[in-house]
Order: sequence, then C-alpha cells, then structure tokens
Amino acid sequence: MTRIAAGDRAALRQLYQATSAKLFGVALRILSDREEAEDVLQEVYVTVWRRADRYDAAKAGVMTWVATIARNRAIDRLRARGPMAYAEPVEDLQIADGGPGAEALLEAAGDAARLQGCLGELDGRTQAVIRTAFFEGVTYEALAHRMSEPLGTVKSWIRRGLAKLKGCLER
Repeated sequence: MTRIAAGDRAALRQLYQATSAKLFGVALRILSDREEAEDVLQEVYVTVWRRADRYDAAKAGVMTWVATIARNRAIDRLRARGPMAYAEPVEDLQIADGGPGAEALLEAAGDAARLQGCLGELDGRTQAVIRTAFFEGVTYEALAHRMSEPLGTVKSWIRRGLAKLKGCLER
C-alpha cells in the first residue's frame, strides 16, 4: 500500500491481480448484476489509488481493507436503487481464484472459531439476520423485505444480536 500511495502503478496492478476476483465476487453477491459489480470493482481501485495513504496496517489487513471498500460501494449502489430495492441471492457463484478464501484467512488468524462459537450462542433468527447482513452484504431494508418484517424489527434483532456477540467476544 505504501508503494501505491507513492504512485506506483505496478503495485496497484499487483493488488488488482491478487484481489480482483474476490472483490468482484463480493460486489456480485450483493448486487446480483454483473455490469454493476464491474462498475463497483472499478470504483474500488480508483478509491484505493486515491486513498492508499490512509491505509493503516495496524487496523486491518490489505484484503480486509479493500473488501470493506468493495462491500460499502456495492451497498451504496444497492441503496441508490431505492428504499425497497433488494437483490435476489446469487447461489452459484463460481469465480476462479487459487488463493485462500476469506474463511481460511480468518481461521489462520484464529478468529473464526471464536466468532462461530459466539454466533452459535445466538438464537437461530438472530444468527440468520446477522449472517445475511454482514457476511452476504444484504442491506437491512432488503433483509426486512425478504423476511416480510418491519425494518425497525430487523434492525432491533441485529442490534441486540451484535451486542450479545460483542459481549461473547470480549470474554
């Protein structure tokens, strides 16, 4: 990231080659539209180019940082469709990528087991809404629509569930 911040195009190319398949998958999963996902991917790398100097390795790994940018850009685009817009889930994503998956990276860091254990302490409904909102990138509005529940109810489930998760993870 230091090289990108210094204007090294080769470094940006290396980052693109290492991360573009995963980031495209993130955007496509959220948007369910290939063209929009491609647009989001372009926006991500423009953002990385412009803001590489803001990357802080002490706060997050490079993949986490760029994946967060991709997720946020895709959700912004989804929200721009309108308050009740939602994307149907894409079940059969097959994007070739020889690198380790996000779950493997989390396991390597030792956090996945703790997170899974804490998620297991939640009731099934709360666990499902948190997984859908945060692991699949579905907006609260889309989630409420899918579940035929009021938006405020879904937000309350997520807020209470996150508070329980935080307490569990702090133990």
